Amino acid sequence: MRGNRLKPLIKAVFSALFRLLARVSVEGKKNLPKDEGYILATNHLSILDAPLVYISLDRYDLTALVAKKHQKNPLLRWIINEIGGIWLNREEADSRALRSAQAHLKDGGVLGIAPEGTRSPNHSLLPAKTGVAYIADRTEASIVPAAIIGSERSIPKMLTLQRPRMTIRFGKPFKLPPLNRKTRYQDLKDNTDEIMSQIASLLPPSYQGFYANHPRVLELTTLTSKSNEQKSPLTN
Repeated sequence: MRGNRLKPLIKAVFSALFRLLARVSVEGKKNLPKDEGYILATNHLSILDAPLVYISLDRYDLTALVAKKHQKNPLLRWIINEIGGIWLNREEADSRALRSAQAHLKDGGVLGIAPEGTRSPNHSLLPAKTGVAYIADRTEASIVPAAIIGSERSIPKMLTLQRPRMTIRFGKPFKLPPLNRKTRYQDLKDNTDEIMSQIASLLPPSYQGFYANHPRVLELTTLTSKSNEQKSPLTN
């Protein structure tokens, strides 16, 4: 498949650009499963987030749900198509995209998705949609929370060769409890809160936004602060 042949080249180009124009740190990489499918759930600050995630994983079976509005950009449309991205119509319940995402996970691939559904205009977490919790329930996939820090103001600095700092921090995989048919709506909401709390606990307080005072965030933050996450600069 043509896209599969070009994935290593696209990743190499992105990696070289990030090394040249930014200072990127990757934390918690040991938490990433190596030989199984999982959902990578992350906050969303910038158009740089997707390529940053892409170069941070040592796998080529990563895909993502991408809003169809980005098809208007010819270069972005070409890149997304070549790496096997899944176009999503956010204006409706896109059953085709959801089926493709579920099939990718069941085949053992990695699915990247931002539960907020859009970039945050104030650079802190927004109330999330329940789509990730729904997909996780349908596929029984593990979820790896990821926190991106610093990408929101990086493009102007990169264009002026200031080499901004960016960090991507991976948390430990977890699984959500199954949905109960009688309490499905509340279970989806609770599971979504758990996903976002896991992400928020990896972020500085100024990024936690809507979830800053959630009891689960406070609990997870306390646990996280006691652990020593190994930092590994992106040098290879």
